[in-house]
Amino acid sequence: MTLASLPPQAALPSPSTAVWQLGPVPIRAYALCIIAGIVLACWVTERRLRQRGVAPGAVLDIAVWAVPAGIIGARIYHVVTSPEKYFGAGGDPMKAFAIWEGGLGIWGAVAGGAVGAWIAARQLGIPLSVVADALAPGLPLAQAVGRLGNWFNNELFGGRTTLPWGLEIHRMDPDNPGHALRDDAGQPILEPGLYQPTFLYELLWNLGVVALVLLLDRRLKLGRGRAFALYVMGYTAGRFWIELMRTDEANQILGVRLNVWTAALVFLGALIYFVRVRGPRDYLIPIGPAATTPPPTSDLSQVDLSARETPTRAAAPEGYRVVSEEQYAAWQDTGVVPPATDDDSRPDDGEPSGDAAAADLTSSDDESADDPSTARTDRADATGARPADRDS
Repeated sequence: MTLASLPPQAALPSPSTAVWQLGPVPIRAYALCIIAGIVLACWVTERRLRQRGVAPGAVLDIAVWAVPAGIIGARIYHVVTSPEKYFGAGGDPMKAFAIWEGGLGIWGAVAGGAVGAWIAARQLGIPLSVVADALAPGLPLAQAVGRLGNWFNNELFGGRTTLPWGLEIHRMDPDNPGHALRDDAGQPILEPGLYQPTFLYELLWNLGVVALVLLLDRRLKLGRGRAFALYVMGYTAGRFWIELMRTDEANQILGVRLNVWTAALVFLGALIYFVRVRGPRDYLIPIGPAATTPPPTSDLSQVDLSARETPTRAAAPEGYRVVSEEQYAAWQDTGVVPPATDDDSRPDDGEPSGDAAAADLTSSDDESADDPSTARTDRADATGARPADRDS
């Protein structure tokens, strides 16, 4: 008895259409899934940034840089690691720009998105490690939603199987992308047999990574980029074994798919970072116009109706001071900015933290205690110092 002769008990269907026309505009399921994932990641990241003291709306300023950079990086990685389709015999180099036809590499997306987030973080005065830790559960959530796009496209599946959750795969029409070939009766044509739904395995694994990061981050209060390193370890561990199940064409090194090697190396790098880096979670206090407005301690979904009566938007902070959890909690309760100390410098990167950037404020207050006007002037100068971009 062969594998093909074993009748399956059930099967997972696949969509026969992944593109719909809205007049002259094609609506692609793959793009919709990516957009939905980005929106969810931004929502999660916004909530986590605000819990750490970042002003509302900062995630949009970060996304303006990180999302395009991530898409560009994802496409570059795909083209570089699979160049035959574009630069090989019979290839079309212009197809390298056809992102809508599929082909995005998560490794390039993370690298490109990190560059974009770094640029935005420096402009906002937010340490990059704070942004990364806030994003840690949102990114695998976005990846999980994005894998639904592969289901619509009937792609990234594994080998033949007789499992009850085996996946039906349509034979797609190369002359009509996003649509299955149809027989004379107009029915979509299925490939023979059922296949491992590797897209579903990765989707479920990513949701597990979301839960893992949220749980350990709540218990251990991870900081300094360790929550993001935990996400990387979780994701690459799953990607390693899932990648071994895939049967689509891919470049290989020593008989093993390139992405398997990449997953292993990235996992090791994240593990080394997670083990070596230590330190408490960072919290931020704004410098400048927002410095006297602590964020509310109630649930972030609560809407301030009085804000609707104000026609002007609150001024964005000039930057942030990095403080401890205790200092941040005291600032929330009292609105009093904690004094800077000489012990606030970062031991892990050798650059001053937000409190160290305001160290001159303390010394100026001591020297001008007998002159209130001088103290006020020095305080204004110090709080208007450069943004706290040391960790970015």
